[in-house]
Amino acid sequence: MTPPPITIADYAPEWAAVYAELQAIYSLRLGSLARAIHHVGSTSVPGLAAKPIIDIDIVIDEKSQLNEVINRITSLGYIHRGNLGITDREAFGRISDFVPLVGGSERRWMKHNLYVCPHDSISLRNHLTFRDYLRFHPESAADYGALKRRLAEEYPHDIDRYIENKTPFIIHLLRLSGFDGGALETIIAENKAPSTIS
Repeated sequence: MTPPPITIADYAPEWAAVYAELQAIYSLRLGSLARAIHHVGSTSVPGLAAKPIIDIDIVIDEKSQLNEVINRITSLGYIHRGNLGITDREAFGRISDFVPLVGGSERRWMKHNLYVCPHDSISLRNHLTFRDYLRFHPESAADYGALKRRLAEEYPHDIDRYIENKTPFIIHLLRLSGFDGGALETIIAENKAPSTIS
């Protein structure tokens, strides 16, 4: 079966508003277990064209907290999917569009990818560094948006090729931001792994 086409949409202010609502739900459920919660990925950069899927990183202090965090997140209707090939990052899917399940609400939530990572993980540093670079360099954000539109046209049903072909742009900006060679090699290798999150 052919997967759905990759869609790149113009930036929408509602993305930040939906993130804020989700962040409040996670904060309430996790309490002090969450060191921080970050809106990452392209939807977190004002003005940037993006797949309309919100990416969220929940940060924890210690890996020993992970089991309790998983229990609390899955109680909202999420499914723990393991690290999906990314070191020190745990991914969560949803059992339905109504997740997170809160207070008997039947709200259909915008698509989102939820991750949990330790505060010192390469994945978290990658997400935050790249996000912040694009926020402060709108010309680079515009270039990235144009690249994503082109790749979505070239590989409309191949998310793995889409990701792999935008990785050099990401690596270039991370290198400009001071990432060391070892961390960059890890990111390059892991971005070549098959992707199973939409």
